[in-house]
Amino acid sequence: MNIILIGKGERFFPSGDERAKHIRKVLRLGKGDSFRAGEVDGLAGMATILSDGDDGISFSFEGSEDRSALYPLTLIVAQVRPICMRRILREAVSLGVGRIILPVSDLGEKSYLSASLYTAGEYREILLDGAMQSGMTGVSATSVVQGVEEAIRLASADVHILLDNVFQGVALSQMDLRGRSVAIAIGPERGWSDRERRLFVESGYQPARLGLRILRTETAAVAGVAVALSAMGLM
Repeated sequence: MNIILIGKGERFFPSGDERAKHIRKVLRLGKGDSFRAGEVDGLAGMATILSDGDDGISFSFEGSEDRSALYPLTLIVAQVRPICMRRILREAVSLGVGRIILPVSDLGEKSYLSASLYTAGEYREILLDGAMQSGMTGVSATSVVQGVEEAIRLASADVHILLDNVFQGVALSQMDLRGRSVAIAIGPERGWSDRERRLFVESGYQPARLGLRILRTETAAVAGVAVALSAMGLM
């Protein structure tokens, strides 16, 4: 953790909280010590430990700098195995993606939506973990949707890009996206269906490629975001 995120008004970590464990075991801090903290989607600053007891850690917080900004990049990524989606979410937030949209695809496994990642809200903790890794307070707005149609409807941007190894299009690295908001769509392990590809193109998505190799979804998501941010002049 390069910053410890707290909820608005939160000033106590129970002993079982991962943040309390990090303060004690990794940072090795105690009463009177300070650590870098920030309110989710708000100010970053310093927290000072007021007490450290068996029940948990209480602290004060003083915010001084707004570090909540995210990039004008929307990532549409189709549902994949939860273990892979955990990695995608963590890295996407860490890279500063402004919005994440997770549709169920025609060729994807519909049962993924019943995973505890979504039903128990685990994805929220993963998003927070990605933000804490980045040292920023902004957490990507994330939507789980039933299909590509809804994802397209939600993804508002100046430029819409379909990253695909069938409709390959131009190289993403050669596109000039500076000063523009961007949405990129990445399919599941089995790829988008022909119906979904047509739907994207008919909705104004420009086919593009990351290269000639077929990538895993989690690899394509990280590489696609990084290359898009570079084309936007933000990385």
